[in-house]
Amino acid sequence: MKLLRKHVFHLSAIPRDLDPIITIDKKKEVDPRDVGLLQPDVERIWDTIVKLYRTGVHPAITACIRHQGKVLLSRSIGHARGNGPDDDPDSEKVLATPDTPMCLFSTSKGITALLMHMLQEDGLVNVSDPVAFYAPEFARKGKDNITIHQILAHRGGIPGLPKDVDLEVLWDEDRTWELLCDAKPIVTDGSRLAYHAITGGFVLERVVRQVTGADINAYIAKKIREPMGMKYFSYGIEDEYLDDLAQSYATGPRPGPLMGAFIKRALGTDIVSVEKLANDPRFQQAIIPSGNLAGTAEEACRFFQMMLNGGKWGRRRICSERTVARTLQEFGTRTLDRTLFIPMRFSAGLMLGDEPFGIWGPNSRQAFGHLGLVNKFAWADPQRDLSAAILTSGLPVIAHHIPALVNVIRSIAKTVPVRDCDPKPFALQLE
Repeated sequence: MKLLRKHVFHLSAIPRDLDPIITIDKKKEVDPRDVGLLQPDVERIWDTIVKLYRTGVHPAITACIRHQGKVLLSRSIGHARGNGPDDDPDSEKVLATPDTPMCLFSTSKGITALLMHMLQEDGLVNVSDPVAFYAPEFARKGKDNITIHQILAHRGGIPGLPKDVDLEVLWDEDRTWELLCDAKPIVTDGSRLAYHAITGGFVLERVVRQVTGADINAYIAKKIREPMGMKYFSYGIEDEYLDDLAQSYATGPRPGPLMGAFIKRALGTDIVSVEKLANDPRFQQAIIPSGNLAGTAEEACRFFQMMLNGGKWGRRRICSERTVARTLQEFGTRTLDRTLFIPMRFSAGLMLGDEPFGIWGPNSRQAFGHLGLVNKFAWADPQRDLSAAILTSGLPVIAHHIPALVNVIRSIAKTVPVRDCDPKPFALQLE
């Protein structure tokens, strides 16, 4: 059975006694009664996270949930490194804590989206303008009219890098940029939704460089990380924190031919290579705005809480309420997402909730956030006055953990009640 778990299902070992690998940040967690809940409510949510861990596909899980702006849950379970399917049983095991940073993968796109709208607030861009207004070389091969907004909404017509490109190109920004400038778009009018897994971030980062004179990490440090008091929260992790970063693990049964082909089309490679890529220090320290922001669950939760607050964090104004509204404004209609194979609603950069059930749980139409490689979740829900982040270190695609993963999101939505009087949606504040 151990051989099957390790070599066929690629699962991490689950200790019999979980207490030594669970960390609860009791200094951060408030008494649930302060926000109208009870301790059994919190434990019910935590139990679903523990059940997800028991599936063996995630060597580490960190979670942070805020309700009414207060930390309801800040916990971790598992190991940041040393307990992956291919790790030696005698490997040093490093305990994960609520302060362990992880790569957010595509959840990074949600943060990048707000930054682009903040550039508009600063008067440096108009997201309705063509990218070529700011980076003229992008106009090659008929891309002169593709807008920043289209790139944010995955309608920019350049969903993937050219076939057979070595993915080591990802840490050579100038070379990647040249490849994208030379790429011929599949459409230019924004009529086709085609998820831009990696490419869009490089385009947006080039715009940031052109209008600010510095890279996107300088912009996020100035506008988000420093004013919000975060330690990590940058594209790629800083040198001094490299050893803090949790390892990523390709867990679960290996995808069959059809799913494997789909993954390769979306990500440019297979899932095992994604693991190697994600654990390569060159990737971990590169600037990839669509896929390698590093941060803790609390920092991701803090970011979406700021958006839930209409752009405020404490006494600081991070961005205007109008900028948040622009970022959340629905673009197009409900569409079948070809990555998740479920109907989805999108804004220019964020995944929106739905009725009667959406990606952020039941009755979540006003919720907004972003997934990371289908296993990392960070979102906010105005109807519940809720912000949350569930970060995981496994990279399973289709595995037995999916019901447990769905149940985590469902339990949060069902435990934290919808307000009797729904708040006015941000999108309406543009009127």
